[in-house]
Amino acid sequence: MAFDFVRNRSDMTATPPPSPATAIDDAALVAQLRRLKAWSGLSFRQLERRAAGAGDTLPYSTAATMLGKSRLPREDVVAAFVRACGVADVRPWLVARARIADRDAAPPVPAAPRPPARWRRAVAAAAALAAAFAGGAVFDAVATSEAEVEVQVIAP
Repeated sequence: MAFDFVRNRSDMTATPPPSPATAIDDAALVAQLRRLKAWSGLSFRQLERRAAGAGDTLPYSTAATMLGKSRLPREDVVAAFVRACGVADVRPWLVARARIADRDAAPPVPAAPRPPARWRRAVAAAAALAAAFAGGAVFDAVATSEAEVEVQVIAP
């Protein structure tokens, strides 16, 4: 199996770099980037120098901040970081980042509209009456006007 990567450390056996294929969300991609840094064996300052040597801009503080959070990093930062870690083909990392960004950009599902307050009160009153009848209560109601209703509960 051939791996498309360049390893800077000659004291370690050539092992494949971590894969971004398993990353399903922001936090998982950042976790894979952390594993990639550990795999590279490089410090943040070394990553900064290697990125500059490749024509990328990757301040050590940006790389450290990126790995300390669980937000999706910018595409240019991911590319510079992956190249600096010694991976020649950054496409899988950028594809994984784009996949996660597209999923995050999906429009939210609108919430179902709430019924008007008067309907909620009517439903609550009906539920209270149903519970009272189920408990065996008997009601005696007297209406003196349309707006005024007297209800008397007669316990069994």
